[in-house]
Amino acid sequence: MSRSESLGQQKEVDLQAGVIRYRERGAGPPIVFVHGLLVNGDLWRQVVPQLATRFRCITPDWPLGSHRLAMHPAADLTPPGLARLVADFLTALNIDGATVVGNDTGGAVSQLLVTAHPERVARLVLTDCDAYENFLPPMFRYLQWAAHVPGAVMCLTQSMRLRALRRLPITYGWLHKRAIDAAISDSYVEPVLSTAAVRRDVTKVLAGISSRYTLEAAARFARFQRPVLLVWSDEDRFFPMAHAVRLSTGFPNARLERITDSYTFVSEDQPQRLAELITSFMAEDRREERMAELAG
Repeated sequence: MSRSESLGQQKEVDLQAGVIRYRERGAGPPIVFVHGLLVNGDLWRQVVPQLATRFRCITPDWPLGSHRLAMHPAADLTPPGLARLVADFLTALNIDGATVVGNDTGGAVSQLLVTAHPERVARLVLTDCDAYENFLPPMFRYLQWAAHVPGAVMCLTQSMRLRALRRLPITYGWLHKRAIDAAISDSYVEPVLSTAAVRRDVTKVLAGISSRYTLEAAARFARFQRPVLLVWSDEDRFFPMAHAVRLSTGFPNARLERITDSYTFVSEDQPQRLAELITSFMAEDRREERMAELAG
């Protein structure tokens, strides 16, 4: 099965910020995936097939540098703007009761989503991701610096034409333990290499990143009373387990599941375990909802 087939039928939705391309597979309660910087929906290609037998899996390519359809030039791509974009996406597709699954930068966006636009979100799953003061992690803050220097983003991204450089710790090398197929790696870097408007988008994203947004979201975690699952690698080099513990106590209704033999991209290193945890999390929550309905 090709990577496109694993994620399902490709579709598009026209939002105020621009057109979002997404893939959809399965039927049932909706799951919406939110990836991070310089990857796209392909990040979830090994998880979706395991979930699509029971759930409606919706996998967008968000405008974080590996998307092929650039946003409108005036689109707000700050962290709050990206959270609003996800909320607009849920509204446009008339998705209610979504389980939102975030990773890396997408986890930070998901935190902003549930604290500012929680209306259509029933559950939140956070895998290893930015949080609190760690947005971006120190090793990747050179990208934020580059966003303020004309031409620097283009120079940095052009260096990733060489696949060997993508295995360096300061690119993708410490984000995953298992080798990624060349076709997937190419899908992550080709849009930003080839399209000036995509580079413009990711430059805007990088320039807008600040830990003040994740800290502001953290101050509002108590408002999100719905279930939260944290799936975190104990070997992550960028997102410490201490932050996962802190998140688990910050949200009122959260639990933490530790993952072994994985780095940040849990969906790459431990896709079966991640799918199992999401499935059991959703099944347990739905049982509790039915029991509450019967009791009421």
